[in-house]
Amino acid sequence: MNPAAPSRREFLSLSAAAVAAACAPALSLAQGPASGPLITRAIPASGEKLPVIGIGTDAFSGGLNDDITAELKRMTELGGTAIDTAAAYGDSEEIIGQALAKLGTRDKMFIATKLVGSGGAESFARSQQRLRSQRIDLLQIHNLNGVPELLPMMQQWKTAKKIRYIGVTTSRVSQHVELVEAMRKYPLDFIQVDYSIGNRDAAANVFPTALERRVAVLVNLPLARASLIGQAGERALPDWAASVDVASWGQFFLKYVISHPAVTCAIPGSTKQAHLEDNQGAARGRLPDAAMRTKMEQFWDASS
Repeated sequence: MNPAAPSRREFLSLSAAAVAAACAPALSLAQGPASGPLITRAIPASGEKLPVIGIGTDAFSGGLNDDITAELKRMTELGGTAIDTAAAYGDSEEIIGQALAKLGTRDKMFIATKLVGSGGAESFARSQQRLRSQRIDLLQIHNLNGVPELLPMMQQWKTAKKIRYIGVTTSRVSQHVELVEAMRKYPLDFIQVDYSIGNRDAAANVFPTALERRVAVLVNLPLARASLIGQAGERALPDWAASVDVASWGQFFLKYVISHPAVTCAIPGSTKQAHLEDNQGAARGRLPDAAMRTKMEQFWDASS
């Protein structure tokens, strides 16, 4: 692709981001560790601040082990709070519940989980038991499965203060139209959607509605299941990446994602402490502005 001539899809993506910037969620800097300030964004429904990098846990399996415990401990030390899991992720919920109980850090974390579409109240009760928490920060409908049936029930749980926020998720471009319809039809606090420098559909087709409806956005697959890291390979970062405090390809891709004005938090998957530390590094320092985002897109398109 010629970097001087972006495609129509890229043009729409960039235009949407530029128009959205004027009504972007508030971004703040809270003083973090010596490595730099921690970037947070406000949840539109409440104003509560959430650090812009969390963790996805679909790969947490095989029971609690020292590596996962150490990773979640280190996440707390670095200021990260958002942990995303799901009833469908094997024993991920159980592992998280055990680890946070062992560490004594449950009250410091923002726990998001997802209902099994056909499970309803039974799925929610099982998640509460596994996570060892009667109150869940964010309860989501997994892959938009059962929205009309489940949302009224979830709204009742929210009124009863069993959950703090409600949302819906997808990780498929094919469901983006349905996701937008859900935002327009229901009073959602959050959506979760796939978005990366290699998959920009959400920027053009989902984020404008999220900004308009004041819905927080969690981004899954910001590294495209690590395939972007694989594509980068052993290539050196461009020199100009240092101008936005990027020290690795992972941070390059994550800073691109979280710099979009609609994005509240990205949740890259991780099972290794070194990966978590690198990912959390993207939540500090300077973020790309619109011109830098364009430069990053053009560089990646030309080199991938």
